[in-house]
Amino acid sequence: MERTINKFSVKYIQILDEKGNADKRLEPKLKPEQLKALYRWMVIERAFDATALALQREGRIGTYAQSTGEEATHVGSVFATAENDMVFPDYREHIAFIMKGAPIKNLFIHWGGSEDGMAIPDNAHIFPVCIPVGTQTLHGAGFAIANKLKKEKTATLTFVGDASTSTGDFHEGLNFAAVFNAPAVFIIRNNHWAISVPRVCTDLDWGGCQSRAETLAQKGIGYGMDCIQVDGNDVLAVYSATKQALEKARKGDGPTLIECVTYRITPHTTADDPTRYQDEKTLKAWMQKEPLKRFQLYLKRKKLWTEEWQRALEAEAKKLIDQAVKEAEAHKPKRDDIFSFVYAEMTPELERQKNG
Repeated sequence: MERTINKFSVKYIQILDEKGNADKRLEPKLKPEQLKALYRWMVIERAFDATALALQREGRIGTYAQSTGEEATHVGSVFATAENDMVFPDYREHIAFIMKGAPIKNLFIHWGGSEDGMAIPDNAHIFPVCIPVGTQTLHGAGFAIANKLKKEKTATLTFVGDASTSTGDFHEGLNFAAVFNAPAVFIIRNNHWAISVPRVCTDLDWGGCQSRAETLAQKGIGYGMDCIQVDGNDVLAVYSATKQALEKARKGDGPTLIECVTYRITPHTTADDPTRYQDEKTLKAWMQKEPLKRFQLYLKRKKLWTEEWQRALEAEAKKLIDQAVKEAEAHKPKRDDIFSFVYAEMTPELERQKNG
């Protein structure tokens, strides 16, 4: 006997096209001040990114992971969170820290080489930068399960890159979240590259790609969770999909996996040379799809954007970031911290080293 047990599909959502035209059926009901706030956060993220890159080139911070071109994925999803929802970032969601209330200076302190920067204030509902690829999936799932056990009406939002979908931690996290029907939302920031390894397979004999799956979103189907793919350069689509998923999670209806399709138009980090593996024509094509210009065109049609307002936003962002740089560079890490915070209780050997 042969029969079909089930069939699956993955829905794709785009609200804004590349020229800023909106699909009225899907357009979220956001107030003008909310739309302007979305754009403001994206402007701040891009300004932060440009400043951090300049600092790295001047030797004032260490290796840095840029986020230019991925602002819609970061801002749209975090904007959809409630105040008490906990965010679990990767290492590229710089704006998420700022949006959730962490001081901007903390980011510069962190990327400058001191973990003091990841001493997150209690009222900022976000976990520290996660450098190990994919492990934050477990953290997001575990925190969500704990929320459910405590009967708290909050959800978690976890970011991973496309490379993380190839790790065991990612799949274990999804499985636990689904099995426990956890109030969790997972965002795959699919920027098409894991350093130099492409997302899409072109040479099957070599196997040099992340996944042969048509979408990364469908990886959640195997764990019984809802999956969706969105245009990751469309801030309204990202916001709408994430908001619906978070609301569903808080109601007790389980986790969701969202794949945001964007493109890494900058190097993987400042230690990378993408000219060795990226196609220049593809890069230029994706730069035409970048999120700020698209949303700016949308706001223009709604008469919410002016050149004067743009200049004011850029001046505000520069002032905020320049002040944060001054505060970060005035920060003096304590030497003893490298001993004091390795274990909950200092070991005799570390005690000896500290006092030696």
